[in-house]
Amino acid sequence: LYKSYVEASECAQELYTLSPSDNLTPINPFVLICYIVYEYYYLKITNPDSDISKIQDSDEFFASFVSKSLDKYYTNEHLAFKNVKYVNKYLPPMSTLSVYVNFVLGMLNRYQKNDPKNTLVVDMLDKGFKLIKTILELLENGAETVAFSTWRTLHESECILYVLAKFGENSINAYLKHMRYAAAFRGLLESKEETDKEFEILKGEMKSLDLKSKDMKRYIEYGWLTSIPNFKELDLKFNFRDGVQKAAGLANYSNEYELSSEIAHSSPLMIYSNKNYFYVDTLLNVYESFFRLEKIFSDIFTKTISEEEAKSYAVMRKTYFQQLIFIHEKESIRLKNMKRESQNKKSD
Repeated sequence: LYKSYVEASECAQELYTLSPSDNLTPINPFVLICYIVYEYYYLKITNPDSDISKIQDSDEFFASFVSKSLDKYYTNEHLAFKNVKYVNKYLPPMSTLSVYVNFVLGMLNRYQKNDPKNTLVVDMLDKGFKLIKTILELLENGAETVAFSTWRTLHESECILYVLAKFGENSINAYLKHMRYAAAFRGLLESKEETDKEFEILKGEMKSLDLKSKDMKRYIEYGWLTSIPNFKELDLKFNFRDGVQKAAGLANYSNEYELSSEIAHSSPLMIYSNKNYFYVDTLLNVYESFFRLEKIFSDIFTKTISEEEAKSYAVMRKTYFQQLIFIHEKESIRLKNMKRESQNKKSD
């Protein structure tokens, strides 16, 4: 590896000396070393039964190894295609929300996770805030439509969490039961006997609700909604928009959800989209999802943390929450102006 690094460095220096006007900058040793090390690492793990030492000293292998490392360094570090970006991580709409999300994730990291019977709400909050972080990174990288379609997943998660937090233990237990039905449906339970037992219970429940076999998948995914008081009176359906979203009281997002679904399913909107519009629209939706998730987090977890942690959270909230509200207001005005300009162009 060291021999490869020396050879690659010398080749790079020679290129730089011969072609100083080709926008080649002096090589970054650490980055070059990473390409070399991981090239070799992947070779090892994908050929576990081969003796790499028998081929690595051959001139042909050595030349190819050095060449690949240099190709990847220059192409990925200096010639990589970059999306047009409307934002970077330093701009307050990004940096302020990132500060808050990182703080919350740090607090959630202290809690036990991945034990659904005891940690379902923690796990869903953790996933929700991580999705926000992912969406911000996508926006920073100029991937606005991908960020918007990812918000769709975030919105589905927050609606489920909102219903569980609102209706409490009965709904949480029902959701866990339907998670087990889903595992049985996918063949993920430990034995056929367990799977058969779950299907027997599942079919019994469906029969009591006068559901047919064709309704099984929808019932597995959304049947836990029957745990909501006055389920029938609320006219909830076994789907997202007329079920979970409606129960969460967030039906006013149905149009945004539908638009996001179109993009997620590769409609022409994904290809011929206004990047600036979808940046602002996604940002606003993410902020609003964040406000709702933060409310659940604040209501539940500030009661269980230490006094010192509660004070730290209060200081952070006092410092940044109002700025987040201010940013949301300004970006909302910006989106309204963009829509107005678009309408004026159509009328012209």
